[in-house]
Amino acid sequence: MKKLLLLIPALYLMSSCGTTSVSQSNQVPVNVDKYTSFTLTTDLSQLSANERKMLPYLMKAADIMNELFWYEAYGKKNALLDYLKGDAKKFAEINYGPWDRLAGNKSFVKGISDKPLGANFYPTNMTKEEFEAANLKDGNSLYTFVRRDLEGNLYTIPYHVMFEPEVKMAADYLRQAARYADDPGLKNYLLKRADAFLTDEYYESDLAWMDMKDNGIDIVIGPIETYEDALYGQKAAHEAYILVKDKEWSKRLEKYADFLPELQKNLPVNAKYKQETPGSDSDLNAYDVIYYAGDCNAGSKTIAINLPNDEQVQLEKGTRRLQLKNAMQAKFDKILVPISNELVTPEQRKHVKFDAFFANTMFHEVAHGLGIKNTVNDKGSVREALKEHASALEEGKADILGLYMVNQLLKKGELEGDIKDYMVTFMAGIFRSVRFGASSAHGKANMIRFNFFKEKNAFTQKADGTYQVNFDQMEVAMNELSELILELQGNGDYEGVEELVNTKGIIPADLQADLQRLNDAGIPVDVVFNQGMQYLK
Repeated sequence: MKKLLLLIPALYLMSSCGTTSVSQSNQVPVNVDKYTSFTLTTDLSQLSANERKMLPYLMKAADIMNELFWYEAYGKKNALLDYLKGDAKKFAEINYGPWDRLAGNKSFVKGISDKPLGANFYPTNMTKEEFEAANLKDGNSLYTFVRRDLEGNLYTIPYHVMFEPEVKMAADYLRQAARYADDPGLKNYLLKRADAFLTDEYYESDLAWMDMKDNGIDIVIGPIETYEDALYGQKAAHEAYILVKDKEWSKRLEKYADFLPELQKNLPVNAKYKQETPGSDSDLNAYDVIYYAGDCNAGSKTIAINLPNDEQVQLEKGTRRLQLKNAMQAKFDKILVPISNELVTPEQRKHVKFDAFFANTMFHEVAHGLGIKNTVNDKGSVREALKEHASALEEGKADILGLYMVNQLLKKGELEGDIKDYMVTFMAGIFRSVRFGASSAHGKANMIRFNFFKEKNAFTQKADGTYQVNFDQMEVAMNELSELILELQGNGDYEGVEELVNTKGIIPADLQADLQRLNDAGIPVDVVFNQGMQYLK
């Protein structure tokens, strides 16, 4: 019986949602040029000799996250890539499957349907009613797959069992890297993270990661975000970032986390929706990212991180906010500025600035720590109550409260600049992000905000097709949307959020026409990376 149980994971590795055979004649034309390339590098002279020795081991561990995410997203990677040719193959590698992540996860391979909401975390023929009726042990766990046994019954299998050889190898690479860790906090984190891979128990390693303060090199690795599970929003997907701290920029940022308790108290919402106190150990740092793998490397690329996601860790320790400065600069120069030249009214283009883009992105991550993590009416955590809509609403909250924080800190004299810079750059950022499509959590959040702002006259589209920010109305809309989102989260109002997503989380025809102008102008949608040891100097 033990042998049979061990064989079942291997059988499912060979039979997943994306194993339809395809030939070159079945390939739909793709536009690889919607991505522009950028080389990830940093000045290695700022690292110690031992830190440089760690990098190959960390990259090998990250490469394993790549393979695990391919399975979570699609299934049989090699079966797909062996059939595809040319641009279609390259496009599949960018998207980790046969679905265009920047076009609503539509299939670009004939014979393969559009992406299942549950990716490869669940059987594709499973209904929500069947899953809920099964009442599976650990069915709602972040770290289990749902599968069918030979009789067709649903059961769960933990990640560390499904991926046993791979996670053992990843753990070994982290332990080898830990041998060269000069910083005790980094060494402790790597060893605890290695142990967590073998058990799917990440709490202790999350605490260890929060306790790191002086390390020059960092790695975010493991099953982390739940965006890939669009069915329930509860299965975490594997990813990795390898990072080198920008100590000069980090020094400029360190003071802002201290304002979290005061900003929480002043949120524009009833007191019961801000009764939680943000963790006191939250910190902000800027990094050069030198390696992406897995979930964060699929389709649109992350430029800032706010972790851990564990609500218990957040309440105890807060979170760490990591700004990926080099990747952010690439998106600003290659994408945001050209978008602004097309869609922002000429008189306001002078307000589109990198420092404002950096701050808006940074305070988005800080704002994840504001508001409430548990409902006020005993519906459990916000994530549990809002299910598949939790991620979209949380991203919307972070976006709008990030701008709220900028406005408050400017008024206090704690942030430099003109609110017009931040607001116009924020508006341009909506156009950049909404091009990722309205199917993702970030895409829905952007569309809700765009449509809400439009209703509140926060911007005006002029006769020449460009957009002008109306600054006073923007501030009013910012406060009203903040209040709405915080109340929906605090009440665990699933039906209210669903209505908001269905009515405002869509791209209207006039905006779609504007986005097509950007495509016609040849402005890329996102970036792909040249990365690895060969690009580091």
